Amino acid sequence: MANALYRKGAERFITGGSLALGTDTIKAALVSTSYTPNTTTDEFYSTISANVLGTPVTLASKTLTNGVFDAADVTFSAVAGGSTALGVVLYRDTGVAGTSPLIAIIDTITGFPLATNGGDIQVVWDSGANKIFSL
Repeated sequence: MANALYRKGAERFITGGSLALGTDTIKAALVSTSYTPNTTTDEFYSTISANVLGTPVTLASKTLTNGVFDAADVTFSAVAGGSTALGVVLYRDTGVAGTSPLIAIIDTITGFPLATNGGDIQVVWDSGANKIFSL
């Protein structure tokens, strides 16, 4: 699979629904290869939570310029060994897994898929024109 927006998340952008990247709490969740993304039907964090490795990280230093979304690189601390990380899912954290909408899956990260070993995993966002993603 390649990086993609979740359809329901994209719909929230288009319809002016409850998704404001600049002001909402946006988190990155490291997902394992046991997760089979379905960007058409997967809608909320509860859909992916069983496949999350470690603890999701809140994105900092978010920017939105000309439809391009970027943020500071993230580090997932002390991710338990024995799994393989597929990529990162971005979502809006509402505080409730069943109402926290999925935004995008990023799986073209250098070095991924990545075997976990109990250490930290740093994700460095693309520095090209599209950064994390562009609309």
